[in-house]
Formats: sequence, C-alpha cells, structure tokens
Amino acid sequence: MNPFNRRAALRIAAVSLLLAALASPLAWYVARESAEETTVALAAEESRRLLQHFAAFDRADPAADAHAGEAAQAIVGGLFDIAEIYDASGNKRAEAATDLGEAIESLLPPHRKPAGERPDYLGIDLPDGRWALRVMVPLADAGYFEGVRVVPDWQRRQIRNSALSAALLAALAALLCGAAIYPVVVYLSRENEQKAREVLDSHIAMMEALGRAIAKRDSDTGAHNYRVAWIAARIAERMGFRQGAMQALIAGSFLHDVGKIGIPDAILLKPGKLDAEEFEIMRTHVAQGEDIVHGMGWLDGAHAVVAGHHEKWDGSGYPRRLAGEQIPLAARIFAVADVFDALCSRRPYKEPLPFAAAMEILERDSGSHFDPAVVAVFREMAQDIHEQLAGCGENELRRLLTVCVRRHFEI
Repeated sequence: MNPFNRRAALRIAAVSLLLAALASPLAWYVARESAEETTVALAAEESRRLLQHFAAFDRADPAADAHAGEAAQAIVGGLFDIAEIYDASGNKRAEAATDLGEAIESLLPPHRKPAGERPDYLGIDLPDGRWALRVMVPLADAGYFEGVRVVPDWQRRQIRNSALSAALLAALAALLCGAAIYPVVVYLSRENEQKAREVLDSHIAMMEALGRAIAKRDSDTGAHNYRVAWIAARIAERMGFRQGAMQALIAGSFLHDVGKIGIPDAILLKPGKLDAEEFEIMRTHVAQGEDIVHGMGWLDGAHAVVAGHHEKWDGSGYPRRLAGEQIPLAARIFAVADVFDALCSRRPYKEPLPFAAAMEILERDSGSHFDPAVVAVFREMAQDIHEQLAGCGENELRRLLTVCVRRHFEI
C-alpha cells in the first residue's frame, strides 16, 4: 500500500469510527424515544376508546362521578396501574389503582396538568430500579385522563434491544459507508497519481530540454547535468531535504548554467583563457539564468542554485559575494557536487582525476570555497557515489535521476 492509500485508509477509518460513535448514541436515543412514544400512543388510544363507553364527566350530571369511577376502574389493571380522571378545571373526579399502583404512588413526582391538546408522557425512574410511564390524555370537553404504567421487565428489554439494534445498525452503516468510499478514493487517487506523473514527466522533459540546449551550446553531452543533479540530491537526502526543497535543488542543479544560452559563442566556445572583459560577460550568465527560470512554475524553485552556484563560503565568489550561510544551502550543496563531478570527469582539455586526488582538493578548499558541513556529509558517501557513477552512460544517469525525483514526490 503506497503512502497516500495508507493515509486515506487511516483517515476514512477514523472518520467512519467517529461517525459510528456519534450515530450510535443518536440512533439509540431516537429508537428508544420512538418505542416509548409508540407505547404511549397505544395506551392513549386504548384509554380514549374505553372512556368513550362512559358519559361525559359533567359536574352538573349527578351520575358524573359514578361514570368517572367506572371508567377509571375499567382502565386500571389492564393498561395502567393507576388511573385518574380530572374535569376541565383540573379537579380529580375519579381514581383507581392496582396493588402495584398503590405501592408506587408515593414515589411518583407531583401531578401536573397536560400543557397541550395532544397526549403527553413522562418517563419516571423509580427508586427501586423499575421504570414507569405517566401518560396524560386530554379528553374533549371533559378534562383529561392521567394513567401510570409500571413498564414490565420484558417490555423494557424489548425497548432496550430495539434501541441497541438501531444503534448497531447505524454504526455498521457508518463503517460500511467508509469501506465503500475507500476504493472510490483509491481509484480517484490512482487517476490523480497518473495525471501527477504526466505533469512531473513534462516538467522533467522541460528541464531536460533546457539542459540539452545548454550542453550543446557548451559542447557537452549533458551527462554532467544528470550527474551533478543526482549527486546533489544524494547529499541533500542525507541533510534532510524533502519534497519541495528537493525538487528545487534538482531543478537548480540541472539548470545551473541555463544562462549560458545568452552568452555569445565567441566567448562561450573560446578555446583559450578569457580576458577580463570576456570574463565579465561570462559572469552575466548567472543573472541571465535567473531571468530564465523566474516565474516558470515548477522551475522557479531552481533560482537559489542558479543564482548562487558561483558564490563561495569565504565571500570571494560572484555575483553577489555572499559568504557563509548567506548562500542558500541548496547552492552550497550544489557547489560540492559540481566541483567533485568536474574533477572526476573527462573533459576535452583534461583527464579525470583519481578519487583520492579529487577528495584532497575538496578537503583543501573546505572553509574557503565550500561549506565545511556539506563537505563533512559528502565525505561519508563520496566513495559510494564515485563507484556508482563510474561507467554510467547518459541513459543510465537519466534513469537514476528520474527514480530519485519520483521517490521524493511519492509518484
């Protein structure tokens, strides 16, 4: 599993678990409330139906209290443990209770009149652990009925199990949703990865095209650009460069001399030593390189190396005569890679130096030309780098650099 897919899986799993944790209690509460309301609705309907068999509880009717008592007695024992009937003024007209109702009556909260015209209820946790429902049912033109039912254990278990099932289903739905989303995210990620690879390949192709143009103008094969970019990347890896910083370093290393495109052939290709005026013109390749890479998106990050690759640790370089840590670290790393490759490579005017001789020069110039910290890091890996690059052609060098770039951008 690649890093993106692993991160996506972990994040989707975390969100799914969070949703499950939030949805489960909510589903449990809603299911429990729904079960209670269903029980109350049934009780209210049944009590209304029974009460319709008796006359209206009109205080002016001499038989009203008798009718109310009959109604209360008819209701109690079946649906309710306590049944009370009140007139429109809130006066109790009749009351009946089972033995259980009489036992719990003192444990109930004070009586209250229903607030609206719809049945209402109140769940009551009794001190002995039992649970009761107090149901208030308004009666048209006749006051209201109040009944108390001690919910039996089997019904409480039924309500609890129903709520628990709803909670588990909600949690399962959240987890299944996450499981269903993950392959979609992976598929879209794969498409995006392909597009990102195409964009990166186009960036590398642009960088290579500029590099080849520089090499042809400077009578070089272009292999030098691949080598110094790869060497610089190896050093930067050891020094903690990642992603954007590494991308900028590689681009800058590959395009460090891009400004030479603007140097006249008479100076760029002059076989002998340049005079002072010609050398000043040659130095302008730094500023011209900065102008070329500036604002070029991905290649804009090359600026630090392009601008600073001729600066020296002691401040004797050009064009700005920066010294020490004023020089961008990417440019200090590149300077070591560039000189090491130049010393160890065959050129039309020289043979390659042995590894030991090249390292002796780097050590000698550490603290003057080069950052001593970069030289110290390079010293530990120089032999391995030298051996790996020995005999590599341009195609192999290109492959090495491409692998390095893609490794750092997780492509």
